[in-house]
Amino acid sequence: MSVAVITGSAGLVGSEAVRYFAQLGMHVEGIDNDMRAQFFGPDASTKWNSRRLEQEVVGFQQNPFDIRDREAVMNAFARLGKEVTLVIHAAAQPSHDWAARDPHTDFTVNALGTLNMLEATRLYAPDAVFIFTSTNKVYGDTPNGLPLVELDSRYEIEESHPYFAGIPEEMSIDRSKHSLFGASKVAADVLVQEYGRYFGMKTACFRGGCLTGPNHSGTQLHGFLAYLMKCAMEQRPYTIFGYKGKQVRDNIHCHDLITAFHAFYNSPRVAEVYNIGGGRFSNCSMLEAIDLCQSISGNELSYTYNDESRSGDHIWYVSDLARFKSHFPEWSLTYDVPRILQEMHVENAGRWALV
Repeated sequence: MSVAVITGSAGLVGSEAVRYFAQLGMHVEGIDNDMRAQFFGPDASTKWNSRRLEQEVVGFQQNPFDIRDREAVMNAFARLGKEVTLVIHAAAQPSHDWAARDPHTDFTVNALGTLNMLEATRLYAPDAVFIFTSTNKVYGDTPNGLPLVELDSRYEIEESHPYFAGIPEEMSIDRSKHSLFGASKVAADVLVQEYGRYFGMKTACFRGGCLTGPNHSGTQLHGFLAYLMKCAMEQRPYTIFGYKGKQVRDNIHCHDLITAFHAFYNSPRVAEVYNIGGGRFSNCSMLEAIDLCQSISGNELSYTYNDESRSGDHIWYVSDLARFKSHFPEWSLTYDVPRILQEMHVENAGRWALV
């Protein structure tokens, strides 16, 4: 039986991947030690999702060790060997702000953890497909230099601009402010590419926009759509940081992301890089997202505005999906922002509600 190894297996992307590939008949081994609770507090813990996966996914094996533990990673891959045909590396420290508080932990989780996973794959399962959930933050704040136009509810770019369809992989990752989180993800991203080019491994970096879905344990520092809906449902106060709330993000539902991973797994390439997100099909500004959350939840959201934007934050980011679609024309997005938020509201009624 083919084995899929999935890091961050109780998180948003990881848990979706666990269910998806288990349903295809693969044996799934997860790696997750709930560091999200350490990063963002008990409200962000993924233990609830880990327990649910263990109860509902037949044959799923959860391994609660740290990806920074080289010996533990090597032992897991030595045990599984060449039965591993797919590695999805989704574990990460994902926040700009948190990285600045503890750069050493951020870098070792994001860069050293990725190196451990790559080297274990190379030694014990060199023919496996290795998929890395990278980030659009590898481009630093270069997107903020685009000629943006301020509209009533969002910033936009002129239709005549070459990047109107979104930001392509050709954008430089140099000479920009990344945040320490962005720098650690750049290191991991380049490692994944290099293991492909140098060792001929089938690797891909998926540079995601905002990854989202109903199983996201969203917090103020990471997972804005999920946290915004949670605040609306529980009537918690919310803070907008900078850009008048008109900053734009594309949002991709984790299901659409995993089907993209599946497409690559079926027809892998070496050292690929893809910008992946909601593109022009699924994007919103902060103000637009607030309006949608209020409309869907039926609650008015109490929010304040802080004029100081987060360091390295993007004003406008929409992914150009053309490269991935040219390689996998059968793939398409199925969730837009309203559908994502409606699903969050329905599926979290038992977890996010006034008490």
